[in-house]
Amino acid sequence: MPDLRIRPATLADDQPLARLDRAVWSPLHAVQPRPRPGEPFFTERSGPDEILVAELDGAVVGYLRLAPATELACNAHVLQIRGLAVAEEARGAGVGRALLRAAQEEARRRSARRLTLRVLAHNTPARTLYESEGFVVEGILPEEFWLDGKYVDDVLMGRSLV
Repeated sequence: MPDLRIRPATLADDQPLARLDRAVWSPLHAVQPRPRPGEPFFTERSGPDEILVAELDGAVVGYLRLAPATELACNAHVLQIRGLAVAEEARGAGVGRALLRAAQEEARRRSARRLTLRVLAHNTPARTLYESEGFVVEGILPEEFWLDGKYVDDVLMGRSLV
């Protein structure tokens, strides 16, 4: 059985996460352009403190970005998953589910009451995973994005943590 470990990111994860981000990029889940080679993963707006890293047998195979839903104090009880990626070779090994469960634990540790996310409507594997972990559709933004030659709905999902 492979050794799966979920841990907080460190600055040393920048290059492995950047490589993973480039490798898994797809219009199935990405609205941003493909990351360029040499582009750092961490930015001024998003550092290691927002990232949970998945390691399988010591190799970085996934990440989840967990951040405040907004900068408003009245919304501080809501955290948002702003990205989830799993390396192709690690899919089906429970990495995504482990990252989601770790995010729920971390959100509770931070006293969050709700956890939300956005997912493209055509990303059936992700939507199925989120629903299996208790997320429900809370809204749909029809034709929100023009991706790969077609309009795609943006699905808003959330779940209570209390």
